[in-house]
Amino acid sequence: MWKKEDARSQGVAENSSAASGFGKSQSFDSPSSFSDSSRSAVAATIGQGIRIKGEVTGTEDLFVDGYVEGKLNLAADCSLTIGPNGNIKADLVAREIIVRGKVEGKVIARDKLQIGSTGEINGEVQTGRLAIEDGATLRGKVEAGRMETQKTAESKTAAAAAASASGNPSPQPTALNSGTVAN
Repeated sequence: MWKKEDARSQGVAENSSAASGFGKSQSFDSPSSFSDSSRSAVAATIGQGIRIKGEVTGTEDLFVDGYVEGKLNLAADCSLTIGPNGNIKADLVAREIIVRGKVEGKVIARDKLQIGSTGEINGEVQTGRLAIEDGATLRGKVEAGRMETQKTAESKTAAAAAASASGNPSPQPTALNSGTVAN
């Protein structure tokens, strides 16, 4: 049977979820609009009024629309979204990074980096895949492509250099960063 008290408690719960931005009606720039559609959980949020100085680590998706200075490191399967009001002066590491605000620092997106039309990045970028919308700004060094291949090539170069330093000749030519081959 329906009671007035039940209606009041339901109304309070609905209003509080809508006020926090986790209700069913969400704007385009809400955390869940950028998250992977296969995930059912809503991303954690650092809102416009929040300022963080230091290191932020996590094991879930994160939406930042505030200010972060320092380091922001997410686990291997997590995505990071910088909202249009986000202002980041930090090194970023995540599986997927979407930038719609301002970022200054080193950005490592293990799988994909997407820079929206309002996004700005100043600094070094390393990513497997890169997508840049019209109007976006990217200044700095960019390394895009298979990151595992680069690390493997660098380790082979280092191993060959160590072998030649010890007097043992390298059995195969070593690839240098300039694209030339040395014996």
